Amino acid sequence: MITTKNYFKEIYAILYKEILSEFRTRYSISTIFLFILTTITMIALALVNEKMGAELSAGLLWIVIFFASMIGLSKTFVSEEERGTSFLLQVFASSTSIYFGKLIFNVLLSLFINFFALILFFLFSNSKAVSTPDLLILVIAISSAAIATSTTVISAIISKANSKNALFPILSFPILLPIIKIGIDLTVSTFIGTSFSAIFSDLQLIVAYVGFITAMSYLLFDFIWKE
Repeated sequence: MITTKNYFKEIYAILYKEILSEFRTRYSISTIFLFILTTITMIALALVNEKMGAELSAGLLWIVIFFASMIGLSKTFVSEEERGTSFLLQVFASSTSIYFGKLIFNVLLSLFINFFALILFFLFSNSKAVSTPDLLILVIAISSAAIATSTTVISAIISKANSKNALFPILSFPILLPIIKIGIDLTVSTFIGTSFSAIFSDLQLIVAYVGFITAMSYLLFDFIWKE
């Protein structure tokens, strides 16, 4: 019988393995950085003489966030199939530990990707100044967790498919659409200036969405991973 302490040890081991693998190859991170830098540079060059409003700035920022996430978060389980290590992972760790270890790694990676995109966006684009930067940071942080939570289980679903790279954004977009819509609206609110109480209900919706997806993924993951 696996105790709670052993679960935490396994989750930590999975998380440590993911971080070590990512920084050992550096392929995914380099690809993400190059994509973000290239996309934001193109936006800056296209709108060099035009001051972007709140709606345009929020929309372009979320385009960068979405596609950077599609590049960076798709490899969570796909890489196990490509390296042929999925069976060993099933033998040495429980499904629960695998899911939460991968989930925590994806949340950390999503936070890293999106805040990197956020910083570059304001450094290089002629964007409108943010009236409430602290709320923008909170919105991006919660949205990043929501994106990671939603895409982790999708990565597990497509890991055994032939067209993995094509399937991931196709399956992810409908699930992420509520997060993207609320995220854009909240980002616009932080640009034009708003109070925490005004956006609290929308933030609650995102947190509730994260809880629902996490619970459903946890219940279905053992079947998805082993079948």
